[in-house]
Amino acid sequence: MRHNTLILAAVSATVAAAMAAGQARAEEGMWTLDNFPIARANQMLGTNINQGFLDRVQLSAAKFGGCSAGFVSGQGLVLTNNHCVESCVANLSTQATNYTETGFTPRTREEELQCPGASVEVLTGIDDVTARMQGAGQGQTGLAFTQARDAEAGRIEREACGDDRGKRCQVVTLYRGGQFKLYTYKRYSDVRLAFAPENAAAAFGGDPYNFSFPRFSIDAAFVRVYEDGRPAVTPNHFTWKADRPVEGTPVFVVGTPGATQRLLTQDQLASIRDVFLPLDQIISSELRGRMIRFSEESDENAFIAFDPLGGVENTFKRGMGRMKALIDPGFIGQRERAEADFRARVAADPALAARIGDPWADLSAVQDDYRELFPAYHMLETRAGGGSALFGWARTLVRGAQERAKPSEERLSEFADSRLRAVETGLTANRPSYPALNQLQLEWWMSKTRELLTADDPRVEALLGAESPEALSARLVAGTRLADPAVRRALWEGGLEAIQASDDPLIQYVLAIQPPTREIRSQWDERVQGPTDRASETLAAARFAAYGDTVYPDATGTLRVSYGLIEGSDVPGQRFGAFTTFAGLWSRATGAPPFQAAPRLLAAKDRIDPDTVLNMAVSSDTIGGSSGSPVITERMEILGANFDSTVMSQRNAYGYDRDVNRSVIVTTAAVTAALRDVYGMERLVQELGAD
Repeated sequence: MRHNTLILAAVSATVAAAMAAGQARAEEGMWTLDNFPIARANQMLGTNINQGFLDRVQLSAAKFGGCSAGFVSGQGLVLTNNHCVESCVANLSTQATNYTETGFTPRTREEELQCPGASVEVLTGIDDVTARMQGAGQGQTGLAFTQARDAEAGRIEREACGDDRGKRCQVVTLYRGGQFKLYTYKRYSDVRLAFAPENAAAAFGGDPYNFSFPRFSIDAAFVRVYEDGRPAVTPNHFTWKADRPVEGTPVFVVGTPGATQRLLTQDQLASIRDVFLPLDQIISSELRGRMIRFSEESDENAFIAFDPLGGVENTFKRGMGRMKALIDPGFIGQRERAEADFRARVAADPALAARIGDPWADLSAVQDDYRELFPAYHMLETRAGGGSALFGWARTLVRGAQERAKPSEERLSEFADSRLRAVETGLTANRPSYPALNQLQLEWWMSKTRELLTADDPRVEALLGAESPEALSARLVAGTRLADPAVRRALWEGGLEAIQASDDPLIQYVLAIQPPTREIRSQWDERVQGPTDRASETLAAARFAAYGDTVYPDATGTLRVSYGLIEGSDVPGQRFGAFTTFAGLWSRATGAPPFQAAPRLLAAKDRIDPDTVLNMAVSSDTIGGSSGSPVITERMEILGANFDSTVMSQRNAYGYDRDVNRSVIVTTAAVTAALRDVYGMERLVQELGAD
């Protein structure tokens, strides 16, 4: 164990030095691949990686929807989490053939089924476009600033990707406006499900074990990418390592974390604490209750609501962890000291202070407008439709038709020419839609919007007219034909004329509510988003001047690498070892919901070594969106896939705490045992080189 002791000593020394210098601490940081701290990571971990390692990592990692993933064979095989394929599984299932309950275990590649609308993307290039993007907004304020930036991003993306359906280009904002990079992706649009365990195995313990460790779940799945009807050739991939993991091993976590808010000012965080999180938690809690009640009404309803209910529960529990962080005096004290250090560095440089002015005051001034506008913006834009797929399709059709009638640079950013192909693909994918669920979601959204904005708000009058949420939602869902992908395609291709001529009640409803919904979006961009982006750009310039490149950008759903050790935790409320095993699963399988072990697992109990490591904890820096991230060694060996982090780690949205931050990983050892001993997937075991 001497190696582990030396590593832990190095961690302590590095943390102390980093804190003294005002830099990121030890494992802290979701680093971009073009600014990864190679020397610091090697010093802390005792590894010997170089730029070549990062180049190989970039081409072996993948983005899968809102999750992360990694290639694990030369035949297009991709490992991710099971919960990342839940929508695919739900779309492929029927109540009679429910892969959520049975698992999906195709005997041959020919039986692998296409996931509707899914794509897998590999980052192939990063180019700096900061000068163009910052130049586009120069001299602009408010809504004009936002629109100028969006238009320039669309032009850059269009120039880089054109009409190439095998590529996607995205202008990414880093450091909240301090840098802009053009990310170019190779895009696979034929994605097929290759393996998924049943939910009882993938999410043993249900919601009580969600965002928790110890954890006893085989939360893993495989998809395969195809080109021209054949498995894609993917020479860049991680090497499968099915051996028992070793505590103290240094590892790298490669994925696409969704969003963090670590570079926000304390005033901005106060708005999240006082406005955003309380409102979002309240409405998520009510939606969760309605969906649970709906699920309990029948087996059919339970099948229909399974996937969306899981998403709502994740949102609620994640928000609970973040709220706890923002009312923790110790955690907030760390943030306050960091901001004080930043301000002091700026003040110590009179030329810098004169050049940037006071962006902290500018951002503080925005918060009154944030608090005033947020409830309406959240309900009429962010949460519009309550998650109803039918409403989402209708809004995309209506706004898409209206926006495409304008020049690309004048449109809402999501409908720029460079992004239309992805919009069309998602809109026309053949996904099932369930009227009862859509009616519940619409009714909830209408009733909560009326409650929050009040019945006398003119926007609510436009939303409901003389009808009740119950009657209106039922009428719209019963009358719409948008569940048919052919109808959606015809309306999309028909453009604004077809939309205006449509007699579909949901299309006409969404058309009618465009004035108030577009107005709140414009107000938000003018009074909140634009001023925030302008001040944040100035603050980013000051941060670079104060700290150089020792800082990392907030997560943006783009490829990042973090690192850490396989280790447990020993803080109040979170004390556990590094590993869980199948023996631990058997001891917790009571047979009562939600602690029923999957029947196929129980049937294979005697074939599985009970000491096989099922899940492990890693001190890496991850966030939502990191789900499915490959966990690898310096030799490009994959040891597992990141599930998420613990509830206490949800504070990592706002800052890193080494004592608390732990990522929860399903191990390749567990996946190999499941494939071989439980599901009879020997062909995948052989493909992985684990036989």
